[in-house]
Amino acid sequence: MKATVDPDLCTACELCTETCPEVFEMGEDIAIVKVDPVPPEAEEAARQAAEDCPAEAIIIET
Repeated sequence: MKATVDPDLCTACELCTETCPEVFEMGEDIAIVKVDPVPPEAEEAARQAAEDCPAEAIIIET
């Protein structure tokens, strides 16, 4: 699976980096995806991060 962060929507709240640090980290101004593809053991946490994102900035593709 693949995760992306929409830079136009991300508010840098850091919720995704707390929920799934295996996949997301903070860039200069927004969250970024640091691995592609998402490791199988991190898929559930990445989906949770996308679901919890208040800006709906995380896109999950399977």
